[in-house]
Amino acid sequence: MTQPTPISRVRVRGGTPDPDLGRLEAVESDAEAEAVVAVGADAIADQALADASAPILPVGIDDRYGTPRDALAVAADALAAGDYRSVSHPVLEVSVEGEQVARGVFDVTLMTSEPARISEYALDAAAERLFEVRADGVVVSTPLGSAGYGRAAGGPVIAPGAGLSVVPVSPFSTRASPWVVPGPLSLSVERDEGAVSLYVDGAEEAQIAPGEPVAVERVGTVTCLRPLTE
Repeated sequence: MTQPTPISRVRVRGGTPDPDLGRLEAVESDAEAEAVVAVGADAIADQALADASAPILPVGIDDRYGTPRDALAVAADALAAGDYRSVSHPVLEVSVEGEQVARGVFDVTLMTSEPARISEYALDAAAERLFEVRADGVVVSTPLGSAGYGRAAGGPVIAPGAGLSVVPVSPFSTRASPWVVPGPLSLSVERDEGAVSLYVDGAEEAQIAPGEPVAVERVGTVTCLRPLTE
């Protein structure tokens, strides 16, 4: 295995006050940077969707695929020494009735908007109906986002390249199970008892009516860095 090239210049995105970069030099633009230190979920998502070529060191999300803020100096020294590995995570495009509404890197969620209301959701993948479930919602997570809301809803943490997790949120039936699918996939609301909202990376993007298909597919990848620290 080829040893990764040591990194010396990074751009910082997000984070206040300025983070401790150890031996790394902070630069002002992606063009000068060999990597981007993205602090916080918003900064990570914004950088991942910017179609920039520099890899990302995710900081301040889960400790499975991100670096804790208080460990950034140690992680920065690992990057400077070439002690890291690169992993690819998918970028998702979300469409409703064939029209693109958003892109995301963490998760896509259908959620019944009103408290104490449930709806019936369906998942289709590879032209096959995989489940229909009465639940508060359904969350689709990438590996990068799988340790967040998907795990809180009872889903697995997904290894890079293993697929997308699809987890019913508070299902009415105890027999409902999460799925791991390669994608693309389609979610739909079969019937509802209240408004159903579509969220992408935590931002509400649309209201979904019964029968409207919500398509989720991979449209690219983002490279993230995993420091090899003790």
